[in-house]
Amino acid sequence: MLRVTRSIAVPEEEIAFDFIRASGPGGQNVNKVETAVQLRFPALASPSLPEDLKERLVPLAGQRMTKDGVIVITARSFRTQERNRQDALERLLGLLQQAAHRPKARIATRPTLASKRRRLEGKTKRSGIKTMRSRPHSDD
Repeated sequence: MLRVTRSIAVPEEEIAFDFIRASGPGGQNVNKVETAVQLRFPALASPSLPEDLKERLVPLAGQRMTKDGVIVITARSFRTQERNRQDALERLLGLLQQAAHRPKARIATRPTLASKRRRLEGKTKRSGIKTMRSRPHSDD
């Protein structure tokens, strides 16, 4: 069971792992052993995720989500299958936790009277500086 939040958990049966050959550290072992992990999680079809989380997950997943709504994460940083499997699960968990966080609704506020005055005083001061830079007018 992959616990996302207190109320949301994803059963491990929904997550599929494929083991593939990886480049990188491992010497000749790289050519023989399939140590890289490709995690597949059908996020949009998952019954354990609420709809609002799925909506926030789509833009967060970006290129990692296929057109069918399957999140694909490839982990190949480590030399063992188990460490790569853990890495892929941690990355999926991080993505789901980020999507589970509801953004705070912005409350529109108005500028205070004092801030409006300060802004206008700054503009007047700046205008005066620029006027002083110009050539003097000949008033006849």
